[in-house]
Amino acid sequence: LRLLLLCSVWLLVAPPASSIFQRPTGTPAPPQLQYLLEPLHATVHTRRGATATLPCVLRALPDNYRVKWSKVEPANYGENVIIITNGLYHRNYGPLSPRVRLRRSHRYDASLTITNVALEDEGRYRCQLVNGLEDESVSLTLHLEGVVFPYQPSSGRYKFNYHEAKRACEQQDSRLATYQQLYKAWMEGLDWCNAGWILDGTVHYPIINSREPCGGRLLLPGVRSYGARDKQKDRFDAFCFTSALQGQVYFIRGHLNFKEAGQACRNHGAAIAKVGQLYSAWKFSQLDRCDGGWLADGSVRYPIATPRERCGGLPDPGVRSFGFPSKEMRTYGTYCFAGK
Repeated sequence: LRLLLLCSVWLLVAPPASSIFQRPTGTPAPPQLQYLLEPLHATVHTRRGATATLPCVLRALPDNYRVKWSKVEPANYGENVIIITNGLYHRNYGPLSPRVRLRRSHRYDASLTITNVALEDEGRYRCQLVNGLEDESVSLTLHLEGVVFPYQPSSGRYKFNYHEAKRACEQQDSRLATYQQLYKAWMEGLDWCNAGWILDGTVHYPIINSREPCGGRLLLPGVRSYGARDKQKDRFDAFCFTSALQGQVYFIRGHLNFKEAGQACRNHGAAIAKVGQLYSAWKFSQLDRCDGGWLADGSVRYPIATPRERCGGLPDPGVRSFGFPSKEMRTYGTYCFAGK
């Protein structure tokens, strides 16, 4: 009887079923695409040096329309225009200009093709139909397959401000990693105790195995964050990102000092390899050598694709480091890079 009374009271005071699921007053309905087709896949996967196409297709051609492609830049909350077309003519803009074109496989096709994809091309793009009051757009993400690696200079840990970290990555054939790239690297096993800058000016470090020197054993594994820091004053390491190479990394045996290592590569028509190039060869070409070799920054490293006891004894694949020995030491060979 009590249950029946409670149900009767609820029925008296409950709003009509239709109002329970109504959108709150004043909340606009999500815009419906009239002319642009929703892309089947919102992410396009590619590698450095490849050709990638971001799809944007119209279902109809409105009068006096334009299609504008732009790249969304989260660091400065803006968009950089890449190309504008009215279906008959087009104009390219900005640094991407020499490497972009419209696919135009048919008259409704406004897809953007990027040739010779570079590291800095990764990110979010917007295809906008400009048609008076009926503007609409679709967003797509260009994702580069690659590898993230921590980097510090020969002078030791925590020496880079943001701008120095950015420049250091670029000097090693890479760029500062995005948070998404660092997070993916952590998911794939990157475990590093030193905090480093990433592209948006924040500082993080990825931990798989919680331990005392890295925040303590009680903190859960994850990408630990220091948040946004002063780009001029604060100093940390860097997390760099690189992708596939257009060339080959190979090893030259010998007992060479740093100067002799560089000359040995030049004698073969190559250059001494950069750190990012060695990581790329390890990741994408499965370069596997037990031999320490000089690199362009004066460090000595070696790539291990198949872990084994006599090659450092560590259980996981990776690029091992001997640090920055004296450049006069004649103990190591060298890794060279020959571009295509």
